[in-house]
Amino acid sequence: MDTNHVPPTDWSTAEPGCHCPKFDPAQWNDVELHFRDKPFVRVRTRNFFHVPLNIGEVFARTWNAIREFHALEDEFIVLSDDSALWHSEHFFNVKHMVPGLDNLRLSGDFLTRVFEGPYGKAPRWARNMRKLVKARGKQMTELYFYYVTCPKCAKRTGKNYTVGVARLGD
Repeated sequence: MDTNHVPPTDWSTAEPGCHCPKFDPAQWNDVELHFRDKPFVRVRTRNFFHVPLNIGEVFARTWNAIREFHALEDEFIVLSDDSALWHSEHFFNVKHMVPGLDNLRLSGDFLTRVFEGPYGKAPRWARNMRKLVKARGKQMTELYFYYVTCPKCAKRTGKNYTVGVARLGD
């Protein structure tokens, strides 16, 4: 995969009233991503024992800002760091910096794996990601999850896909 690219997103497949495009797990499974100064915006949500409390409000506000400034990327990903009990950080990739948001650039090499099932399986998915990275002779320095559908869409489709995204170290 080329630098700063992720599998394409077909926004035309999103259901009316929702931002979730149709997800093809084959495009995301066991993919290497390479980011070099890739622009993202970072937002934080409040959690209670890893359960997000205000994610809908925060994501809606972030989506609105990204769209208002025409920063929505055709190749899209949201990296979520849920490792803390009381908060999560979410990184939305964008075309360019977005005024009023916490803008940053990410660099690094990443490996993906697609999982399906309830979010309660995240600890099992994290162990699976560590094993996958180790089997490739690398170390995992950070783990993110890309939750590709909202709960309504997961219920509608009967599939709740999540992409594990491991940052690779030597």
